[in-house]
This record gives sequence, structure tokens and C-alpha cells, in this order.
Amino acid sequence: MDSVRTPLIETVNLKKLFKLNGGALLHAVDGINMKVYSGETIGVVGESGCGKSTLGRTILRLIEPTSGQILYNGVDITKLKSGKMRELRKDLQIIFQDPYSSIDPRKSVVEVIAEYMFIHNTFPSKGAIYNRAAELMDLVGLARRYANSYPHELDGGRRQRIGIARALSLNPKFIVCDEPVSALDVSIQAQILNLLMDLADELGLTYMFVTHDLSVVKHISNKIMVMYLGKCVEMAASDELFGNPLHPYTKALLSAIPEPDISKREEEFMLIKGEISSPINVKPGCRFAARCDYVSEKCLGRDIELKEVAREHFVACTLCSQEVSK
Repeated sequence: MDSVRTPLIETVNLKKLFKLNGGALLHAVDGINMKVYSGETIGVVGESGCGKSTLGRTILRLIEPTSGQILYNGVDITKLKSGKMRELRKDLQIIFQDPYSSIDPRKSVVEVIAEYMFIHNTFPSKGAIYNRAAELMDLVGLARRYANSYPHELDGGRRQRIGIARALSLNPKFIVCDEPVSALDVSIQAQILNLLMDLADELGLTYMFVTHDLSVVKHISNKIMVMYLGKCVEMAASDELFGNPLHPYTKALLSAIPEPDISKREEEFMLIKGEISSPINVKPGCRFAARCDYVSEKCLGRDIELKEVAREHFVACTLCSQEVSK
């Protein structure tokens, strides 16, 4: 069925390389191919510095890609001029990790939420914009009595609700959630996650959910992409990835999730040895090879392609060389 559907978001060999002093290249995002269909939530996980947030911001063109394509409803947005891209930003929004640093402290809550609507002239009058901002406060569970408060007067959970309301103000189709709960207390995290899922159901939203917390991503995502040093090493439906992880890195990440069931605590814990390799001027080959217990000559000297080894289950590992028949 997916073969005849047009993805809402698709990346084709997307790369973002940062040029450093001396001409060295930092491979932040290196050849990512992914498809996200309308109504889906894709979780992107991996260690800090693997390129998750850079990927999200590059898809939105907050950071310009080095090469590759970013398709929105089949249209390559990397070729759009600034005017067309500005219009498209109504459909593509982001919720930032730190709600306090991403909100203007000089503006009241209602002014922050109304900001994008003023920029894009979405309503004919100032009063209509503020009325819509008040409705958005109701939608995200933020009491209207906070409308004239300032961000520093609110706790982290309420600040993040402001960020969510602002992102929703232009009726977007696709939202990058860049670790939106990592800076919040555990009890508040659950509230925000439930709010995001309720909004997705109510408004038909499509999310890219960036996080390093696998237990969170299982809770909210339809499918999951595991990144390591700018590369996608595994991608599958959420249940499939948790039930049948294939890449050694994915297995190690899953084994690190705290297990509340005492009977399962005797299971072997996979420790990832060594330090993460440098993303600067990387050599061809598997990026995880230096830390992998199963490394062989086949892993070195050439990049390992992402292959579909089961239906909608992709992995880049020489241990999984059998491709599914098309």
C-alpha cells in the first residue's frame, strides 16, 4: 500500500556536513533515507551527538542541507526560494527541547503564542489573533489566567505547553519534536507525551520525535529510526524493533533500558565498549565497527548499505545480509 502512497516527508540521501577550521568536515547527517506518511510518528533515537537534532532541523531547512533531497508531499523543498519556503513554514513546525531558551522572555504567554500568527497575517485583526491564541491555550491545557504572565513565572511543563501551542498556531501538518520532554520532571513528561498523542489524534498531526530515551519513543512512535554518527543503522515499526532488534548497536541500546520486572534482571546486559568515534573526516566502513563485538573485515573499507531484511525492517549490518524479496 505504501508503494502507491506519497509520503508526507521523504529524505533522499540527505547530508549535512559542517566545514571546520583547516577544511575538515564534520559528518552530522550522512546519507539519510526515510519516509514518513501522514498521521505517523517516527521516533529518532541514538546517543548524544549522533545527528538526531541536526536531521530534524535540516528537514525543516532551519539548517541548509549540504546535499540530497527533502520532499514534502512529493515536492523537493531544497529547491524552493525564500518566499515559497516562508509560506511552507506554516505546514512545518518544531517544538524545541528547552522551552525557556526558545521563548522570548519579554513577551507574555499570549504574545508568544500569537507571534507566528502576526508574522504570517493569519487573521485580519489583532483581536482575532489573540482570541485564537486563547483557544490554543485551552487546547494544550494551559489555563487562560496565565495569558498575561511571563515565561519565567511558570514551571517547565507550562512553558513547554506554550511552545506546543505556538507550534500549533499555524495549523501545521508536520512537527519536529526535538527532545520536548528531556528537560522536564518525569511526572510532567507523561503529561506532555499524552498531550502530544491526543493532539496527533485530534488534529491528524505527523511527528518526528527526537529523543535519546527509548522508553519514551516506544510510547509515542509508530516506527523508529536508530542513528549512529550521522547514519541510520536500523529502522522498523516500533513493535518490530523492540521485539526483534538486529543491529548490535540497537540491541545494546535496548538492553540498557531499566527493567522493572525482577525476573528479567538476570538477563545479560550488553555493554557498549570504548568511546564514540569522531564524526570528523570519517573513513568508509561501519561507524559502529570500533565498538562492535562482531566486527569483521567486511565491516571496514566501505559503507554498509541500509537493506530491507524483513517487511519494513531496514538494517545496515553485515550480519544481516539477506534482503527481503520485493
